[in-house]
Amino acid sequence: MIFVFGYPGNVGGACTELWHTVKLWRRMGRAVTLIPTWRAEPAWRRRLDALGCRTVECRPEQLDTVPRLAGSVAAAWCNEHFLAAAPRLRELGCRTVWVSCMNWVFPAERLHYRRYGPFDRYVFQSGYQRDQLGPQLERFGYRAEQGRVIRGAFDPSELPFRPRPHTEGKPLVIGRISRAAPEKFSRRTWAIYGRTPHPIRARVLGFGPAVAAHTGVPPPWAECLPVGSQSAAEFLPTLHAMVFAGATAENWPRVGLEAMAAGVPLVVDRRGGWCEMVRHEQTGFLCVTEDDFAHHTARLARDEPLRLHVAHQARRELEERLAEPAGLSDAWKHVLGEG
Repeated sequence: MIFVFGYPGNVGGACTELWHTVKLWRRMGRAVTLIPTWRAEPAWRRRLDALGCRTVECRPEQLDTVPRLAGSVAAAWCNEHFLAAAPRLRELGCRTVWVSCMNWVFPAERLHYRRYGPFDRYVFQSGYQRDQLGPQLERFGYRAEQGRVIRGAFDPSELPFRPRPHTEGKPLVIGRISRAAPEKFSRRTWAIYGRTPHPIRARVLGFGPAVAAHTGVPPPWAECLPVGSQSAAEFLPTLHAMVFAGATAENWPRVGLEAMAAGVPLVVDRRGGWCEMVRHEQTGFLCVTEDDFAHHTARLARDEPLRLHVAHQARRELEERLAEPAGLSDAWKHVLGEG
């Protein structure tokens, strides 16, 4: 029995990865119970019910009353509420599993480790993240054998492959998806977009006042939408390419997997988890300088066969290597204490 503290959602890498991982666990034949730490959104509860999952709503002080929780696996995706429940979970003999989506240990996590020590097992989505977090966690007693790199499960069938056709001479629609967090955006976002030597339009999903203060006011050719105003399935087919330059290195950006599934070529930073996700000039383009971004975006604008070839290669790569890599089920069995 696996107990997950948290609930899937439409926005955020942790919430979407949780959903895809629960689907994987069910295909593995594992029983899954979810304990929402905010609320069980009805639409998501119906989807989980359809998978055969159970939802138990309870307060932290009621954990003793949850059937079969004692001695089971208790997992969470970067959820601060789990930190408050973890001491009682340890008393109940649970095997605690922490899946971080960041490249740093956040303050509440540090406070927890100082008082209670590390969790039993850690899951990292990329080698880059493991290399960043490992030394930070070692200060609190973490040992390398407690951690494992497990790519986040991803079901490509949830995003139909529908590359948007582009005609040379017409504006190329470029854009990106993320949380409306300044660190997700390069301060030079509009300059990077504007340097492309080809007519463009931009569409950005996940924008707000804090991002505008970081990047500057969007230019007239950019349409900026707030988080949640469209789903990824609605937004991605409107793009010809995803051009993503961030202020910090990404861990394992699920928006990249979504773009690859939908047929949207990636033009992204050559750092962090992007380097493990994208094969340069085969399934996307990795960029260091603003000139790199401009050059590769212009190539996609001028060469429609190349753009479509990259889109098809990326979808194939997703299905064959990234969505459910070899050994994924066995890796989870090890973390769950079954292998």
